Amino acid sequence: MKITFLGAAKTVTGSCYLVEFSDRKIMVDCGMFQGHSRQNEFNEEPFPFDVGDLEYIFLTHSHIDHSGRIPKIYKDGFRGEVICTKATNDLCKIMLPDSGFIQEHEAEWKNRKRIRAGKPPVPPIYNAEEAMESLKCFRPIAYYEDITLDDKLRVRFLDAGHILGSSTLEIWIREDDTENETKIVFSGDIGNSDLPILRSPEFVKEADYLIIESTYGDRLHNSTEDRVHKLMRVMKETINRGGNVIIPSFAVGRTQEIIYEIHKFEEEYPAYVKFLKETPVYVDSPLATSATEIFRNNLDCYDDEARQYIKNGDNPLDFPGLKFTRDVEESKGLNEDQVPKIILSASGMCEAGRIRHHLKHNLWRAESSILFVGYQAVGTLGRRLIDGATKIKLYGEEITVNAKIETIEGYSGHADQNGLIDWVDHIKNKPKKVFIVHGEPDAQEVFSRLLKERFGLDTVIPEYGDHFDLTTNNLSVQKPYQDTKDRFIRLQLLSQIEILKEQADFIGVHIDQAYLNNKSDDEIEELQNKVAELDKDLINIRQRLIKMD
Repeated sequence: MKITFLGAAKTVTGSCYLVEFSDRKIMVDCGMFQGHSRQNEFNEEPFPFDVGDLEYIFLTHSHIDHSGRIPKIYKDGFRGEVICTKATNDLCKIMLPDSGFIQEHEAEWKNRKRIRAGKPPVPPIYNAEEAMESLKCFRPIAYYEDITLDDKLRVRFLDAGHILGSSTLEIWIREDDTENETKIVFSGDIGNSDLPILRSPEFVKEADYLIIESTYGDRLHNSTEDRVHKLMRVMKETINRGGNVIIPSFAVGRTQEIIYEIHKFEEEYPAYVKFLKETPVYVDSPLATSATEIFRNNLDCYDDEARQYIKNGDNPLDFPGLKFTRDVEESKGLNEDQVPKIILSASGMCEAGRIRHHLKHNLWRAESSILFVGYQAVGTLGRRLIDGATKIKLYGEEITVNAKIETIEGYSGHADQNGLIDWVDHIKNKPKKVFIVHGEPDAQEVFSRLLKERFGLDTVIPEYGDHFDLTTNNLSVQKPYQDTKDRFIRLQLLSQIEILKEQADFIGVHIDQAYLNNKSDDEIEELQNKVAELDKDLINIRQRLIKMD
């Protein structure tokens, strides 16, 4: 049995894992790479194996960084089954065609530039129609159902508590030459234990091999109470200033959680009731609007608190003042209307969609706030804003950042370090090997060290394209797809260079005479030393490049 890591390796996007046994191929997740433009280019790369040989894709959940390349692999010839939970299936019916529409739009934008440069146009990775076609492969199943696909392969989906329908995947495989089963567990994205609406993540009892996410492997979230009060404080203070609260929110999951929290406030915090009733709240995302309807139709995924609302005849995903916009004209009208308001809009990392228009109209306004309630990957516009960018470019226009940039990590759909450790602690029969994925390198290193210290576990942090033979226990890295890995490494390097250029631009804009006049001599000396170190490193890189030429 072999496993190859074709995504979410030392990064948080592009989840994709190929498992081979007895001359058969299955895959867990088939996600898109998201972040910097160079990294996005890797979505266009062909899969490094014959996709027609692939029997199954087991999908842990519907987020595009886990599902977004399913239409591409279908377009390339995959005709097996995509097996997932019912709620994941329902969400993919709206999310994948929406992704196809975005691919078409981005291809049009690229092609206008290519044609002006005398280059031939390029097709989109896939379009909305091709995404719809790929849905024919989907097979929804129930949580906890032990699915025996044949005498060599069976699977079960447990609730991961991350978004509606999200799963931890248990796979049992029997090789041709043995009667013993090997159990591989893919954690999927493990949710917070106190997320609104959803049940807490469930635990597994045993695993031979574990592939586990590590998004927040090096940090802790704020408490629930801090999260809720900060949400209301930021909203109330901004509205009182006469500004808008712009919340870049993932259309599926985070938007519904924020709606739910605002709904609860009207019951639990009477002091805010008047404020909430007087403040319009808009969900400005057709995808989020459709996703909210799917949430309302999958009550079996709700936790006890949300079920109690339903039992009492109350809709926890609605409240007076909540409005949904669908067409473009309604969306434009929100920025023309001067009434202070709260706008939840996708995408959550500000890389596409209507949120970019709302940022364009509000980032320069000191009275407005941009409130981040989810993880922001390196290279995304959201990450640059959180990191302190003072100027950004949107639609070819340079915009000064005057709005208050706020973050609430407690709304993350991912377990924090304590949550991840607790999840592993509940595994009674510990795995012989743990592969740490879906995290940035620093978080992975910290989490790996903790797993070794607390449980004595043998851990691996795989790189893209790394391949391990589990059957023979030969866990040295093999390189069957070296060409693909080489291309990925080169695109990563180009992405890092572009990020470095952006950081240099930020430093150049941020540090001026007025800034330095307000610093102490010690602070100036420390800054000088840091700049000297950076200058030395850049000179070394430059000299290295000259020698390579």
